[in-house]
Amino acid sequence: MRKTLIFMLCAALIGACSPERVVVVPTLMSLPSITPSETFTASPTPSDTPTMTPTHTETPTETPTETPTDTSTPTPTDTPTATASPTQTQTPSHTPTYTPSSTDTPTPTATPAGNAVVNNAQGLNLRRGPGNSYDIIVTLDDGTPLNVIARTDNSQYYQAETIDGLTGWVFAQFVQTTADVLRLPVTWISPTAPPNVIVGGGQSAGGFALGGHVLDLNANTVATARSAGMTWVKMQYRYSVGEGTAGIAGMLNSARANGFRLLVSIVGHPAQMGDFDGYIAAYSQFVGEAAALGIDAIEVWNEPNIDREWNAGQINGANYTRLLQSAYNAIKSRNPNVMVISGAPAPTGFFGAAGCGSGGCNDDVFMQQMAGAGAAQYMDCVGIHYNEGIVPPAQNSGDPRSEYPTRYLGGMINRTVAAFGSEPICFTELGYLSPEGYGGLPSAFGWAANTSAQQHAQWLGDAARMARQSGRVSLLIVWNVDFPFWGEDPSGGYAIIRPGGGCPACGALASAVG
Repeated sequence: MRKTLIFMLCAALIGACSPERVVVVPTLMSLPSITPSETFTASPTPSDTPTMTPTHTETPTETPTETPTDTSTPTPTDTPTATASPTQTQTPSHTPTYTPSSTDTPTPTATPAGNAVVNNAQGLNLRRGPGNSYDIIVTLDDGTPLNVIARTDNSQYYQAETIDGLTGWVFAQFVQTTADVLRLPVTWISPTAPPNVIVGGGQSAGGFALGGHVLDLNANTVATARSAGMTWVKMQYRYSVGEGTAGIAGMLNSARANGFRLLVSIVGHPAQMGDFDGYIAAYSQFVGEAAALGIDAIEVWNEPNIDREWNAGQINGANYTRLLQSAYNAIKSRNPNVMVISGAPAPTGFFGAAGCGSGGCNDDVFMQQMAGAGAAQYMDCVGIHYNEGIVPPAQNSGDPRSEYPTRYLGGMINRTVAAFGSEPICFTELGYLSPEGYGGLPSAFGWAANTSAQQHAQWLGDAARMARQSGRVSLLIVWNVDFPFWGEDPSGGYAIIRPGGGCPACGALASAVG
């Protein structure tokens, strides 16, 4: 049941900060291969934060030649994890009670001609559908009069007529209108299956999507994610044997109510994995039930190559693939449109030349073990993490700590390609740590002491742009949007919402995908 899916720009990033990570995402085709050094000292990363529920309202941005991604609904739930020995992960639980917006699709009623005008110095694309994956009919100059006649269910795009009689879709942010937008008929409902991502049957519409790992979808988080051009949110759910899917249903309702697509990273408790075959059956049943709810994507586990997230006596890529195969089949049997992402390993070289030790395996060795066990047949996208960069994304050498591949964004992509070839890549965590505004970092994260908030913002934008242009990344999840924690796990330093409430990275990210 091989699923040839080309989940093209699934970029993202990144939910568990592992000890050995660094940035660099050059255009994939030109990425130099990096040979890992013999030994490596891992530096821990922030712990995961599962079970959260958001409350969103998105504000994407567009440039005349490209509009923000589709009118779909995203999802989040992931947090960085250590690459050395495991550490406790935070697991906030949140189950929203929001209900999705109506799916009624009234017939548009034309409003008086000239009720809107293009308000963007670079112009605005009139497209055949609401999203940058649709063909451009014409590029309208700044000041061009329009007649807005309908909208998408999340009001991200307007259906409009030109004075020349052309009808199409325009990105709402660059339209100034006197129309009562909320009274416009809704003629486009966000589909359940992500059109810009790999869907059931191995089909892919291509494209790249940006999202963020969120703790809670409150009004500020929603507004921030929208202003950064995010159309997906990710949340992590910590599954316990025997429980139902009410918590995940809450996450989905919240994401849908705020116009996002949802990725849920479903990870269990290592202590419950003693009867491994029995555990696989229980976990698979749960993720199948979660898929039946209509989630857009499921990441099967988080960082299964380290003993903070997986039973220490069973860590290897072949064992993980047994779980992945069973989960994939359960998910697809309940909802073939759900995108299945393999659990991203923690980027690390902590286990040295041997590749594996008592606490886990290096990510490259673990992925090779997965590939050898046939994991590519049971995923739509390869999940990877990158959270340890202290150099710009395009840089492939010169890290003051060492030249180990996981310190560079390009190095992480190369390691994934070496194991899985042309499989589409999904960054389920990609982040940079800056202590600016917080104070001193714990010793385990001292490597990021000199990273400024400005670098944090610029590097995120550059990484998103490179991932989009690589032609290999389908989804990029930024780690993270709104985590406020500062301490042994300084996840707040990765957040794009900085101390004081501003978001320096929002403009850079929106520009990269707009």
